[in-house]
Amino acid sequence: MNFMETFTSNFSSNVITSSAVLSSNVSRINYVEVKKGAAILRSINHKLRQSIIKLLEEKDKLTVTEIYVKLRVEQSVASQHLAILRRAEFVKTFREGKNIHYSLNRSRLEEVNTFIKQLLKNEMD
Repeated sequence: MNFMETFTSNFSSNVITSSAVLSSNVSRINYVEVKKGAAILRSINHKLRQSIIKLLEEKDKLTVTEIYVKLRVEQSVASQHLAILRRAEFVKTFREGKNIHYSLNRSRLEEVNTFIKQLLKNEMD
């Protein structure tokens, strides 16, 4: 079972248990936000996107051409995965001349790392 399946399974069982135990004056779970959060986690739970993140950790900025050449994938494939990472705000873009450069949004990665540590800490308790 991969991380997302474990996360979803554990989260679902916790939601059901919590819903049954909590009184009616406690906030309800916002399932739209849960779905958005799961999409953010899924965006980094992919081998190619993890490879892109690792490349960007090594270099401050890369163009899509530099990324697809280093990863030996088609340009369109690299662009699609970069778009997913951009929507989840894990990469930032900036234009330099006619090239678009990609760089890591390190603060966003740190936010997710902190969240995951907290989530796993609660699971261990």
